Amino acid sequence: MTSSEFTRLAEMFPNEVVTHSYVQDVELPGGAGTFALITLDNDADHRRPTTLGPNTLIELGNVLDTLRGRADAGEIVGVGVTGKPHYLVAGADLSSTKSLVGEADGRAMAALGHEVYEKLGTLGVPSFAFINGVALGGGLEIALQSDYRTVSTGAGALSLPEAFIGLVPGWGGVYLLPRLIGPANAVKVMIENPLSNNRTLSGPAAYKLGIADALFEPADFVEQSLAWAARVITGQETVNRLNAVADPAAVSDEWDAAVAAGRAFVEKRTSNAAPAPAKVLDLMEAGKNWTEEQSREAECDALAELMQTPQFSDTVYAFLDLVQKRGKKPAGAPDPKLARPVTKVGVVGAGLMASQLALLFAKQLKVPVVMTDIDQARVDKGVGYVHAEVDKLAAKGRMSADAANRTKALVTGSVSKDVFADADFVIEAVFEEMSVKKQVFAEVEAVVSPECILATNTSSLSVTEMAADLQHPERVIGFHFFNPVAVMPLLEIVRAPKTDDAVLATAFALAKQLKKTAVLVKDAAAFVVNRILGRMFGEITKVFDEGTDAAVADNALRPMGLPMTPFNLLALVGLPVGQHVQESLHAAFGDRFHVSANQQKLIDNGIKSLWQQGGDGSQYIPQETLDLLEFGDSPSTSEEVLRRAQDALAEEIGLMLEEGVVAGPEDVDLCVILGAGWPMHLGGITPYLDRVGASERVLGRRFHAEREPASV
Repeated sequence: MTSSEFTRLAEMFPNEVVTHSYVQDVELPGGAGTFALITLDNDADHRRPTTLGPNTLIELGNVLDTLRGRADAGEIVGVGVTGKPHYLVAGADLSSTKSLVGEADGRAMAALGHEVYEKLGTLGVPSFAFINGVALGGGLEIALQSDYRTVSTGAGALSLPEAFIGLVPGWGGVYLLPRLIGPANAVKVMIENPLSNNRTLSGPAAYKLGIADALFEPADFVEQSLAWAARVITGQETVNRLNAVADPAAVSDEWDAAVAAGRAFVEKRTSNAAPAPAKVLDLMEAGKNWTEEQSREAECDALAELMQTPQFSDTVYAFLDLVQKRGKKPAGAPDPKLARPVTKVGVVGAGLMASQLALLFAKQLKVPVVMTDIDQARVDKGVGYVHAEVDKLAAKGRMSADAANRTKALVTGSVSKDVFADADFVIEAVFEEMSVKKQVFAEVEAVVSPECILATNTSSLSVTEMAADLQHPERVIGFHFFNPVAVMPLLEIVRAPKTDDAVLATAFALAKQLKKTAVLVKDAAAFVVNRILGRMFGEITKVFDEGTDAAVADNALRPMGLPMTPFNLLALVGLPVGQHVQESLHAAFGDRFHVSANQQKLIDNGIKSLWQQGGDGSQYIPQETLDLLEFGDSPSTSEEVLRRAQDALAEEIGLMLEEGVVAGPEDVDLCVILGAGWPMHLGGITPYLDRVGASERVLGRRFHAEREPASV
């Protein structure tokens, strides 16, 4: 590994936190021989993931060269790679990309990864990857390049997320994965999961797909993996890969169908507004007929090209600066030492949202959770929902049978709020009506201890007013989750004027335990995400009411790459719910928030969606629906609708920042990314509004100072 090109690359990263390759010789059981076990470790605690930079890769390459020599000399019978506790490797260090200058450096980084990883298949002895924890991107590709793989049942976050962050799995993943687990499964891992809130695989799920050959428990994972490797090396163990594809030409139609399905998924989720997902599928499609060497060259070209795009630069900002950095150090959060322990949780309500909350608290906190509602039938239905969801997780291998039984035992129900007497945290998820919520809090306060925190999952109502009549208003906080609770990562934490620091600190500590990203927001109507979406919905329904064609109005925002069109999202949320929120926003902020008379007519006539689905998959509005509606005579073009929506969003976000709803535009960006599925490749909503000129048109200023694109 002395190439001058790679040496120069390494010198560009003097501050790289190197993930070292520590080698230990292990005598395999049964006299199978000496096995060289590489442990990847950056010598930091578990809070600092192991990552891959050029110095890390060069060190690993040198170690593999040495082991190749030992294998040739007959000193070792196999080589394994594992990681420090909780990690195999968390992928390439995205922050390092800012040190690369130009396309040549990007290509050199891609070529370096290939040169090192390919050594795993040319050692002269079998290579193994023991996936003990997180394996993302290049971390998972280390495993794919190995001859055999084991995975721990406790391993979480296995994925190839490159399509999500603006790249391709360019160190062999796009070539190897479809051959290992089949083309349809590969599209799921490389396209569907990344574009679905960057979903990852658990160890059992990865094993089920065929990414790993064996599955072992965490307690003695490495020991079991070594024993299994010994049996493979001696021929006592035969590896059968049921999903593997030996010859892509033999499954050509299946391969093509998987690529086509992937393209349809990308179109649906992103409107093809970002180049990376399409490039992944281009490589996979062409790779059906390529050699590994041909794919390597194309992967390096693709990485070098994509790292030059503005979409990648914006993704680095959104993912690294916002989600990874600001999301983990929320602005305005008090000293975590003030947080109080939570040993029991109460949930008021047993409907769908309340049941989702109960499941989350029980699963993540592992403390008793008790639900209440107005009658036993509702309580039983809510508890039954939780138990059924836990059973589904167990059936999918995402939770062990023992863990499932323990989780179900934690969730109980009652028709009496007396069961909250010893709770430390009670959250309400009842009907979105102020009088109902105030009554609930009054009843709960009469039962709980003075230290018990009262939280509301309201999406738009005033937390201050909700607490106004209580003896201890300082205990009340907004704790707003997004639906579906298990999937959406954002939690808006709403501080009312009297909320004390210990309550706020406890809320942030809980958010972290629940594995949610918390953003502190001011108690203002609809907080952040729903206010922004409400303004957007208002503009789209307004141009529709004015006479703009429905398809034009609904599809005008497609250049934003949003995961769903406004009318389809309204149908999903429910037209009555959307109208109620819009009316609340109109009451709070006036005519900026349009309340559609046509939408109310749909609701009054029991119509759940403006669109109906045709037999060919197309959408249309039935004539009987059109006959109910009234339109103006001022239609807008698609370009005009887009510009109006951009300007409306810029105005509303400018007002939110003036009101101090959040600490800065970065928090708006973080909320919209994690709470509304705003695309990463647009770099956050405020940089987007700067880039298209909306912030300067409306406010006479930008939200952000000019920033250099990531020089990669």
